[in-house]
Parts: sequence; C-alpha cells; structure tokens
Amino acid sequence: MTAGVTAAHPMTTGMKPISAFKRITLKIGSALLVDPATGLKSAWLAAMAADIAMLRRAGADVLVVSSGAIALGRTVLELGRGPLRLEQSQAAAAAGQILLARAWDEALSAHALKTGQVLLTLGDTEERRRYLNARATIGTLLKLGAVPIINENDTVATSEIRYGDNDRLAARVATMMGGDLLILLSDIDGLYAAPPASDPDARHIPFVNAITPEIEAMAGGAASIYSRGGMRTKIDAGKIATLAGTAMLIANGKADGPVSAVMNGARATFFAPAEKPERAYKTWIAGHLEPQGRLTLDEGAVAALLSGKSLLPAGVRKVEGRFERGDTVAILDSSGREIARGLAAYDSGDAETIAGHRTQDIPKLIGYAARSAMVHRDDLVVSLAKPDIPA
Repeated sequence: MTAGVTAAHPMTTGMKPISAFKRITLKIGSALLVDPATGLKSAWLAAMAADIAMLRRAGADVLVVSSGAIALGRTVLELGRGPLRLEQSQAAAAAGQILLARAWDEALSAHALKTGQVLLTLGDTEERRRYLNARATIGTLLKLGAVPIINENDTVATSEIRYGDNDRLAARVATMMGGDLLILLSDIDGLYAAPPASDPDARHIPFVNAITPEIEAMAGGAASIYSRGGMRTKIDAGKIATLAGTAMLIANGKADGPVSAVMNGARATFFAPAEKPERAYKTWIAGHLEPQGRLTLDEGAVAALLSGKSLLPAGVRKVEGRFERGDTVAILDSSGREIARGLAAYDSGDAETIAGHRTQDIPKLIGYAARSAMVHRDDLVVSLAKPDIPA
C-alpha cells in the first residue's frame, strides 16, 4: 500500500459526514457549469443550489468558488473553442462574469438565499494587507447570511489565465476563512494511482492520510479543455488546505446534486487535515517575519491576550515604529517583555490615534468605521518571549 493511502471508502475511515462540517468551500469547475455548445447548464446549477441550501439548513456556512466566467463569455462572444489570446480571455471573463453572477443569484434565491460576488486574485490572498481586506469582506457576507460567490479576477490578469488556478484559489479562500472542508467538484471522482485516461484499470484512492511524494506523483494532466489545471492543481490545493487544518474532498460533479451523491455513497477521495494545522502559520508570524512595530499593553490587555482574546485598542498604551496594516508587530507588556507577535489590523498612524480608546470611539477618531481589534486573535501568537525558532 502506498504511503498516505487507505483503501477503504472515506466514510469508513474517519471522515465525518459532510453535513457535520461547519464551514464548507465548494469549488465548481467550468466544465460542470458550461456546455461549449449551449452555454449555462441551468438544470445542473439548480440542483447544485439545492445542495447548498441543504448544507445551510444543516448549519454550515457555505462559500462557492465558481469557475465559468470565461467559458460563458466565450460562448456569448462567439469566440469558438480554440485557444484564446490573453486579451480575448479577459474580454470573455468580463462578459461572462455578469452572466455567472446572475445565474448563481437566481439559482440560490429560489431557496431564499442571498448572494454576494467577490473577485479575487492569488495576490489578494498572499499579500497580508489585501488578505485582511478580503477576509473581512467575505466574513461579513457570511455573518449577514449570504453565500459568497468567488471567482478569480480574470479581467485584470497580467499573465496567461489558467482555469485550474481556481483549485488553488479555493484552497486559499478556505484556509483564509477558517474553513474545515474544501470540496473540489470536477469531472473526475477523485485521485487514482495512475491517470485513468491512459490507464483504465488504475486504482481509485478513496482516502489520503497525508500528501506524500508518492501521492504527488499520481497527479496527471487535464481531463478537458475547461479544466486545464488537472489533478496536479488539485493536489497543490490539497497541500495548501490540509497543512492549514482544512480537510479536502475531490468528487465528480457531473451528476445533478453532486454533494448529495457523495453523502449517499458516491465515490470520492478524502484528504485528511494535518494534526497540528496552526503550527506553520503561527511559527511564520512568531519567528519568520521581522516586526515592523511595537505595541506596549497595560496589564488588563496582557491578561486578555493570554486568555485567548484579540487585542483591542483600549489596552494599548504605546505604539512604536512605522507599519502598515498587515505588517507584523511585536506585542510587549509594561516591562518591555515581548509576549506575542501578530499582524496589525491598522497602520501605525491610525494605531497611534486609537490607542487607549474604546472600540466605539474609533469611527469619530479616524473618520470611518473599522475593525474592533488592533490585532485579531486569528493573526496573533503568544510567545511570552521572543521564540527561538530556526529559519
């Protein structure tokens, strides 16, 4: 048996029911949504919306990372099925994104669900300032009961657009939002020991404990013109997700109601999350980033921080250094001892203005309603002293 692989069905190897997960990110491939000859697959989308409504009734937050804008746009603009130049891809995305957002809104509104469109690039989830903005926007949509419909912002891409990038984007969105399950719906029912297109007898892998080099070697090429990323980007997505503590499921989305189908026993591959998911992220904050500033706290704020709370402006007595929102700051007690590091939710100018003030005073002090925390607990690691962590 290959390392990291279990032969039994995922439902019998430790995977809890899909309905038990609390924040689920669904990635929808273009080939599932769009027929190159007829356009949008309305019946499939209606069934997918019913699945999402089912998950919401079970108590889960649901985020949708939906491909399909370029595929829809090239149909509307009559661009054919051949390769597109970059500017043609961007034009197709511009035309198709309107149709894609409207289609999702109509499908979900049939179940009394609200939607919100979010266009991202990988840079929005990698650059800390933009990451914090994106997370706050999507988080607010979820709090307001909406289903975020997320897609790559292909209209402003500066390099060749590859639809498979939405696998990785979905993984980054899932981990950014603290999701516990990522479902990649595509035109294949999971991972195989060899590419099934070239080896019809290839063994299906139902459960992966860890993504090892052997697992990575199983990744093959693309299965259709609308899924150019293939299994390789799905394994890349799995590495992003599982290392951050998010489980991942690869399932065939061709049938109507694909999530319901997996819940009823349809074949899929489940990737288990890492046992210690926060370690890499917390280590990165604590030791691999040079602090751009320092925040000195009063005793009450120190106690709150050590009990797992976010750092509120009221407990900050001193702000030092020049930093921007998303930069790393060292957090000190009144004696100058470093007790934590975190990512600042404000730039240094605004931090100085609101330090020592109550949260409700922030809007009148800086002129706009912003975040309640100076450093959110999700972006903070308590160290009590500067950690001795190897680079």
